[in-house]
Amino acid sequence: MAALTNQVCVVTGSTRGIGRGTAIALGEQGATVYVTGRTSGDTDAEARTIEGTAAAVDAAGGVGIPVQVDHGDDDQIEALFARVNEGHGKIDLLVNNVYKIPNPPAWGGGFWDHPIQIWDDQVGIGLRAHYVASWHAAPLIFAAGPGAAIVNVSSPGGESYHFSSSYGAGKAGLDRLTADMAIELEPRGVAAITLYPGSVATEFILEARGEAPEAQTPLLVGRSVAAMVQAEDLMSRSGSIQWVEDLVDEFDLYDENGNRPPGYARRVR
Repeated sequence: MAALTNQVCVVTGSTRGIGRGTAIALGEQGATVYVTGRTSGDTDAEARTIEGTAAAVDAAGGVGIPVQVDHGDDDQIEALFARVNEGHGKIDLLVNNVYKIPNPPAWGGGFWDHPIQIWDDQVGIGLRAHYVASWHAAPLIFAAGPGAAIVNVSSPGGESYHFSSSYGAGKAGLDRLTADMAIELEPRGVAAITLYPGSVATEFILEARGEAPEAQTPLLVGRSVAAMVQAEDLMSRSGSIQWVEDLVDEFDLYDENGNRPPGYARRVR
């Protein structure tokens, strides 16, 4: 029996990138995974849709459940967790991953060069939506009991400059939110952890830059989450920032190509 059989997980923003990789990695461990996102339609396991990711979770050995959600809409977030409650009555793991990339992307220049809307894209979806999801998930997480966890996917941009000032504000805010959630969740035996991936070969990065030869794959990031939440010392990690490269080394993980990318060049400003 896979290690996470009978575990119920929710991974937000999982039609592509880190969310998709995490959903599939949890599926490898036998988990039931609620897959959320806006893109619906194609049911092929390679499709970047909620149905496609759910099919990929099934193929990996888990149970994928697609739920169409716009995480900018509080009512849709509420409906998601109502569905989880009806279907399973608990959540063992919530992975807050959803993020809205501004269009066009806010790379380079100063904050005055970017439309104000990118604040709502990066902080509204990348921070507020995580809070809203966690708020609605809390009763279901408490139903799962001690050992449940919230993992918030952040970025080294919470500690040093990446892309734009609005991006950094969102990620730094998420890091602090997670640390404070951990304090409030500790009496319940529930962990709240910030995840720092390094350079990840997501579809967006590959489309923008053409290649990412020494990057982590989304599946490797997901495997680090799946391994971490099974660790005996999970609660001792609560409130901390966990770097994917450290988890990869600690749990001896490899990506789908049998590779372990080099460490991320950490820099704090």
